[in-house]
Amino acid sequence: MLQSPVLVLNATYEPVNVCAARRAIILVLNGAARAEEENCGIVHSARIEMRIPSVIRLLEYRRIPHQARALSRKNILLRDRNTCQYCGLALASSELTLDHVLPRSLGGKSAWENLVACCHPCNNRKGDRLPEIAGMKLLRTPKPFNLHTSRHLMRLMAVGNGQWKKYLFF
Repeated sequence: MLQSPVLVLNATYEPVNVCAARRAIILVLNGAARAEEENCGIVHSARIEMRIPSVIRLLEYRRIPHQARALSRKNILLRDRNTCQYCGLALASSELTLDHVLPRSLGGKSAWENLVACCHPCNNRKGDRLPEIAGMKLLRTPKPFNLHTSRHLMRLMAVGNGQWKKYLFF
C-alpha cells in the first residue's frame, strides 16, 4: 500500500510527478501538500488515522526545471514499461535484465539509446552479439527519458485509475 503510485500536482493543478504513497503522506503531514483524492487504504499511527492519498497537490507553486532523468535500471524499466524489448513479454522488475543493444565488448556505451529492458531468455539468446546477428529485432528504438515520456507514463498509469484522469490531459 505504501508503495502505490500517487500523482503529484503543482499548486496550479499541473501534473509534475508520480511518487510513492509513503512520500505523499510525508508531504501532506509536513504541510507541503494537500490530498486531492484518496484511495480506500488507511494508515494508522499512535495518534492519527489517515486515508492514503491517490492524488496530492503542492500548496506552493514549484518551478520545475527541465531536467534529464538519471540513467538507472529503475528508469530504463520504467521507460520500457517492464516489457522485454525483444519478445514483448511484460514481467516483474526482478525478472528483467538490462541489455546493451550494441554490446560493451563491441564498444557499446551505457546510455539511454543503448540500454533496453530484456527478459533472461532473450538476453541469453542475444548474448554478446548485435540483435540482427542473433536474429532478433527491437520492438521500439530506445530513446532518452524526457518530459513527453514522463507525461505519457502518467497517462498510462491513469488508465485503471479514474481519480487521476481528471488531472491529466489525454
